[in-house]
Amino acid sequence: MLKSVVRAVGAAVRLSSAAPSAARALPLSCPTLRSPASATIRPFTRSLWMLKNNGASSGYRPKLLSSKVLNPSVSCGCGGLHTEGDKAFGEFLSDEIKEEKKIQKNKSLPKMSGGWELEMNGTEAKLTRQLSGEKITVTFNVNNSIPPNFEEEVEQGQQQKSPEDEPEIVSTPNFVIEVAKQGGKHSLVFDCHFPEDEMSHGEGEEESDIFAIREVSFQPEGDSDWKETSYTLNTDSLDWALYDHMMDFLAERGVDNTFADELTELSTAIEHKEYIKFLEDLQSFVNCK
Repeated sequence: MLKSVVRAVGAAVRLSSAAPSAARALPLSCPTLRSPASATIRPFTRSLWMLKNNGASSGYRPKLLSSKVLNPSVSCGCGGLHTEGDKAFGEFLSDEIKEEKKIQKNKSLPKMSGGWELEMNGTEAKLTRQLSGEKITVTFNVNNSIPPNFEEEVEQGQQQKSPEDEPEIVSTPNFVIEVAKQGGKHSLVFDCHFPEDEMSHGEGEEESDIFAIREVSFQPEGDSDWKETSYTLNTDSLDWALYDHMMDFLAERGVDNTFADELTELSTAIEHKEYIKFLEDLQSFVNCK
């Protein structure tokens, strides 16, 4: 009996002394025993608060979670979403259209001299001329025809240009000239462009060609697509005498500097007209009209 009591007391003593050491032996990674003060810092994760506040790493956009963006503010029966942002967008477009129409130089497209006939297909224009059994066709597209503006930003203290001093926007599209002879199976095709360094001439400077031939090829008569299987002559390494003869060949058929100047004027008018039409279509789309 006495031995049993001694064993029981000894077991109780061992259990009471083992409890603290067991608690210390548990790893700190156990979430149930880690205190807030000793917890390791978690990697950054984007929260709703971060999405609603500015930050370079959060991809912040103003009013991303605003109820005004999510909830339609106007109902017109078209089934589309209408927000306060759409309303402001529509008002901006209305002002922009008015300003563009105010500065529009040509309400109607200017005519080309030399008997060229114009045919339009969206943003693509085709000029055609008949000359002594030959048909000359010039095709261009006004998309991506506005050269980028690389002017440096106005520095502090430097006077900003007035609207009158700003350079005019001029459309200088690439264009393709096709010369077809009556009864011929192939057309002589010239791929041309406007080099940036030849677009302006100062007073007293010798006049040079304002457009250049990039490539020359024979293409099957009547085919609209340029066949890559036909030999194409690149003019970058072409003998200058041969190149000059090609330019004279085009000039004798009415494609010279005068033609190129008129083409840029026509292309600029078409591009501006299409731009205004795009703004009007965009306004109708935003306003659901």
